[in-house]
Amino acid sequence: MMLANAQTPNMHEIFNGKNLEGWSKYLTSQGVNKDSHNVITVQDEAIHVTGQDFGYLVTDKKYGDFHLSLEFKWGEKKFPPREKEKRDAGVCFSVDLSVNKIWPRGAECQIQEGDVGDLWLIDSVTAFVDGIQMEPSDNAYMAKLKDGERPHGEWNTVEVFFKKGRFKFYVNGVLVNEGEYLSITSGRILLQSEGAEVFYRKVKIEEF
Repeated sequence: MMLANAQTPNMHEIFNGKNLEGWSKYLTSQGVNKDSHNVITVQDEAIHVTGQDFGYLVTDKKYGDFHLSLEFKWGEKKFPPREKEKRDAGVCFSVDLSVNKIWPRGAECQIQEGDVGDLWLIDSVTAFVDGIQMEPSDNAYMAKLKDGERPHGEWNTVEVFFKKGRFKFYVNGVLVNEGEYLSITSGRILLQSEGAEVFYRKVKIEEF
């Protein structure tokens, strides 16, 4: 049984609050681990993403079954082509990084204003959700079941449980999405930069 509990004793930090050791960057305008505009940096023990360039921060390690917990909050900056859109980001898991691109194959717990906990399946990944078998496509989508997001500027806790093809998304302790028979079984953890300023901190994981 998978229950929300961001403070389980077996969790350990995969972001040390000081630097990006154990992670790699990819930005569409610059490539791998090149960031002359400081799009992704560490600030006050948090990962600061300006969103100025689309890309991501991704773990060097691959994970199978796990419980991931992190906190995020929105900043104020927005950039083209999304300067007039909702602030958008996301945490992806079981990511296949055989090719760096926007976005690599995997599953995503959406982090977007008003839509935190939506599911996206990227690059032909499939799953069974809410009685529906989701078919392969470039980007398949299933809306969250409930809303758990806090007001703009406040920290939010997002948890992803993934075990034997089953997944659950919690936002501030509220179960907002779940499914099973995910067609990918392991991969990297990825934090998106998608045109909006966002902060991530307390990134922890427990492997099963």
